[in-house]
Amino acid sequence: MDILIATAKFAEDTVKKAVGSKAHTIVLDMDIAAFITPRRLLEALKSKQLQKHYDIIFVPGLVSGDFSRVAEELGSKIYLGPKHAYDLGYVLDFIGEVEFSTKVPACELLADFRKKIALEKVEQLEASCDPLMCIKGIKLGGGSRMKILAEIVDATGMETAALEKRILTFVDRGADMIDLGASLNATPEDVERAIRTARKVTALPISIDTLDNVLLTRAIGTGVDLVLSLNSSNLDEIGPLAARAGVPVVIIPDSYGGLDSLVENIKKAKELGIRKIIADPVLEPIGHDIAGSIVRYHEFHKLLPKIPVFFGAGNVTELLDADSHGANATLCGIAAEVGASILFTPEYSTKTQGSIRELKVASQMIMLALERQSSPKDLGIDLIELKEKRRRTDAVIPSGFKEAKEHRMWKIDPAGSVRIGIVPDDKITGEGLILAEHETSVIVGANAKAVLDTLIDMQLVSTLEHAGYLGRELKKAEIALKFSRSYAQDDEF
Repeated sequence: MDILIATAKFAEDTVKKAVGSKAHTIVLDMDIAAFITPRRLLEALKSKQLQKHYDIIFVPGLVSGDFSRVAEELGSKIYLGPKHAYDLGYVLDFIGEVEFSTKVPACELLADFRKKIALEKVEQLEASCDPLMCIKGIKLGGGSRMKILAEIVDATGMETAALEKRILTFVDRGADMIDLGASLNATPEDVERAIRTARKVTALPISIDTLDNVLLTRAIGTGVDLVLSLNSSNLDEIGPLAARAGVPVVIIPDSYGGLDSLVENIKKAKELGIRKIIADPVLEPIGHDIAGSIVRYHEFHKLLPKIPVFFGAGNVTELLDADSHGANATLCGIAAEVGASILFTPEYSTKTQGSIRELKVASQMIMLALERQSSPKDLGIDLIELKEKRRRTDAVIPSGFKEAKEHRMWKIDPAGSVRIGIVPDDKITGEGLILAEHETSVIVGANAKAVLDTLIDMQLVSTLEHAGYLGRELKKAEIALKFSRSYAQDDEF
């Protein structure tokens, strides 16, 4: 198949280096490739007297014209290439596998394509596995994807409306099960209300997290799907209730008891008639013998491989001042190697917001990596959010440049000022929104461009200085939403 890449002078070297011998190139007599138009492409092809017929012509991913007539005249297919010339080599490897687009840049199309294939594979693997246990249809162990148990801290103390919203938020973020944390002063009535509230808004399995026998008794009586956590302090009283109700339980070691204590408590739970047992060897935070606890997990899984394992990832992320997505991905990989079936996390602190989604994606990555017996990379899905997998080509400072300087004076726009803020979780759309408040109007939008375009269309911006300022601030607000950060106008991001 003969392929032609259309570019311009500034990108010529990058394009030729990226393409190599995979395709031919044509360099138009213009500086910026994104400004290539259908007419200029056709003129360039005719002027260079290219006699060869090309099956596919790629134009830069950032062009905006309609190339359908040119494609018809040439008898070639014309598609949008990637936004960045650097990605051309990667894109060309997919010719014959993917139908490229005249509307979506090839880099975005491939990202969506590879993600779709990856997620379909996860679904196939999940459907075909033979689990160790099921809770309301949710598979645990046996090659199934590690499931995310999302804890709502102090769920019993929340107002009903607030609890409903929190549950729905966690479900939307990818939770497979919902854990209701009981506060120290919770009553049996609080526990029952929390469980019934959860039942109204989700069909996912519901667990209760408390060591209080009275609260556990009410939870089992209300029909909770999973009980956290039982050891020798409450097994005698709660074990028979759980056994009669057929409720799965998470067994933990006694305080400072270690592996022997956990095994002994599991033995006792079986003697009491509990059929569905999940073991929690307890993951310790960094600085509190995390290495020893991981060894404990490993030894337990070798000793009793048929018992699903509970892995408290939140014990580490909540006590670590680092971005959570990398930590969660690493913890997920460790969890898989020690046989974990459940990944437990709250999103209690601000720094761990997003942990549910991060663990969900990480669990999918690990599942794919295990299936193909590789490291969790180049899978089609990833948790790279702040750094890059492939760096774009950097600019080179030319001679004769002018050093930038800020204006010392700020002139107020005669059209008025604009106050910018963000709404992280809109009740209607479920997505974050940017708020731009002018004295005459309030504009709400999902991205900086839409908000700024609307401000300009409404003639609420009348100076270049103000337009530039708003562009900077609105983009900061958009980035803040993307990365779940707070935003304050005029502050450094």
